[in-house]
Amino acid sequence: MEKREERLTESELKDFKNIVDAIEKEVGKVVLGQSKVVRGIIRAVLCNGHILVEGVPGTAKTLLIRTVSKVLGADMKRIQFTVDLLPTDITGITTYNPKKGFEVIKGPVFANFVLADEINRSPPKTQSALLEAMQELQVTISRKAYQLPKPFFVMATENPIEVSGVYALPEAQVDRFLFKLL
Repeated sequence: MEKREERLTESELKDFKNIVDAIEKEVGKVVLGQSKVVRGIIRAVLCNGHILVEGVPGTAKTLLIRTVSKVLGADMKRIQFTVDLLPTDITGITTYNPKKGFEVIKGPVFANFVLADEINRSPPKTQSALLEAMQELQVTISRKAYQLPKPFFVMATENPIEVSGVYALPEAQVDRFLFKLL
């Protein structure tokens, strides 16, 4: 069987470029001076990838992903990584409700856009709760797999100037990011 390569027409490419330009313009109305980072996020979303953003506090990282998600009509959740954050705080749990019986309460990872803020503040076990989600686009809660919404995009942040109380990201997790933006 012959493999046929499909290519976009010149008109389709122009339309696509216009859409990306319009997204950048809308985001640029809210987030100023970050055009390279905005373009990087859009590239990652289009490639179904995830990104790691390194920057000092106060450089509009949360505002940036929140704005991109709004422009694209997607929902967004923020997870603040701390030393006491548990894997189930990210993925969700099965709980017992006397009136309903056992029920699954899905965690914040069940969103189109997830901001993993200061991911290196939590120990590797908690960081790894994102691994299955980022690689398999699913989360296992009580031995049952739940599909994540599409698109699914993780933007994790690291603070490069504080080294006290942080954990290095395991190589298995670093490999899940398409690229790193500064």
